[in-house]
Amino acid sequence: MNHYRPYRPLLDKLRAAGLRPTRQRLALARLMFESGMTRHVTAETLHNEAMASNVSVSLATVYNTLHQFTEGGLLREVVVDPGRSYFDTNTTSHHHFYFEETGVLVDIPATDVAIARLPEIPDGATVRSVDLIIRLAAAA
Repeated sequence: MNHYRPYRPLLDKLRAAGLRPTRQRLALARLMFESGMTRHVTAETLHNEAMASNVSVSLATVYNTLHQFTEGGLLREVVVDPGRSYFDTNTTSHHHFYFEETGVLVDIPATDVAIARLPEIPDGATVRSVDLIIRLAAAA
């Protein structure tokens, strides 16, 4: 008999990232990935969503889980300021618009950006990636 498990894709996703699918990881993965849409969330935003969904989890656990998801390749961390990071479900190569007043982050396809020249790379180093954040202010 074949039993359908509604969370099977998320369980498989966590396991493929090398993560044990604990109750809290699965609950947070559902919030992050179940809609199938690209999301940019802060730990605080996800914590608020978890509480609103009756998922009992501490803010510290949310931070730890988001970093574990990032290390497992499920998310990409976008640091917009020293104390403000977003976690992006789109892990492909791309850039961002950042609306400073609202805190909204919007994807820019990598193909829409052309960087003509990079500075000379220090000896022994290689470029791993280039992350561009275009900061926007509201129109006057």
